[in-house]
Amino acid sequence: MRALHKLSSLKIKNLPPGKYSDGGGLWLHLRKDGGAQWFLRLTIGARRREMGLGSVNDVSLKEAREAAQRYRRWARAGRDPIVERDRLKREAGARRSTLAEVAAEAFDARKAELKDGGKAGRWFSPLELHVLPKLGRLPVSDIDQRSIRDVMQPIWHEKADTARKAMNRLNIVMRHAAALGLEVDLQAVDKAKALLGKSRHEPTHIPAMPWQEVPAFYASLSEGTITHLALRLLILTALRSAPVRFCRLDQISGSIWTVPAEIMKGRRGQVRDFRVPLSREALAVIDASKPFERDGYIFHNARKGVISDATMARHMERRGLESRPHGFRTSFRTWCAEATETPPDIAEMALGHAVGSQVERAYRRTDLLEKRSALMERWASFVVEGGGDVISLGGARRLESDGRG
Repeated sequence: MRALHKLSSLKIKNLPPGKYSDGGGLWLHLRKDGGAQWFLRLTIGARRREMGLGSVNDVSLKEAREAAQRYRRWARAGRDPIVERDRLKREAGARRSTLAEVAAEAFDARKAELKDGGKAGRWFSPLELHVLPKLGRLPVSDIDQRSIRDVMQPIWHEKADTARKAMNRLNIVMRHAAALGLEVDLQAVDKAKALLGKSRHEPTHIPAMPWQEVPAFYASLSEGTITHLALRLLILTALRSAPVRFCRLDQISGSIWTVPAEIMKGRRGQVRDFRVPLSREALAVIDASKPFERDGYIFHNARKGVISDATMARHMERRGLESRPHGFRTSFRTWCAEATETPPDIAEMALGHAVGSQVERAYRRTDLLEKRSALMERWASFVVEGGGDVISLGGARRLESDGRG
């Protein structure tokens, strides 16, 4: 066996630049610039390997010998010391990577896919509110089904929708951790769901106004305030509130309103925007809203930005109505089914829903605009004429300073 421990601490201090063997494959490299490093030469099978062990300033002679002995033992067992050392470093890194750190990185990676870059916080908030306060400081590799079950149990039945979103986000975070090379259980979320059992929560639908009552309500929106006008346009177009609230004059050309894809829910990542045919009544509402235009938006808030998502809902609530603005989409769809012979595909496309399979949508080159235009004109006629006299929108008055109408 080759001689070991050829060097000593005192000898090392007096050696000139060069490479010196301590025996057993352990070498010291003294550079001319004054630097000095330990390295180990090993033969694994027929392959010669050389690995650095660190600087003399950081690793003592004794520590270098201990490391060399450990790596020689691994080599004798057929394990590549460099591969094994890198694996241990990754595992140590995984133990240090907390769930909160990986969640923040996963969120950053998805921001480009989220509306407005995720600034609204809706994607991250289920994690931030219900998961990270208790699990955020734990190493992501330590997250298992039991820890997830324990943190989800308080909201699993009481706040089922929030729990579902939190689980969905957590699953994405765990997959992101796996993509980083961290050791995680990709089945932990599904296992936690099995431990929690089926949710007892019964989903409730957003209250919708019966379509027969829509004309009377529409007729009551006669004050010409921003809230009244926004509700009228919401009803006439059967859109969700976001496109209406963020409606800009430069999105409207003639009788076509082109809603950007990023504002339409469920259309994220699609190339095409959504074209909305405007009825004569809808155009009249838009004309009546123009005096309120600020920065291009016709339904601006009295202070800053556009009216909030709750503005229209609060108006209906103050009037003692159970139904809510989003429910007018249901009113419209039910009217299509019960009072017309509108083909389901056209009715669904009028709501901005995806129709048909992914393959069918890929080959479809029309949005049936003309047929939808006729349908929306007929809906507007029902909404206006079904409620009695047509209400003139010519004398619109400005919104009060508190933003309520």
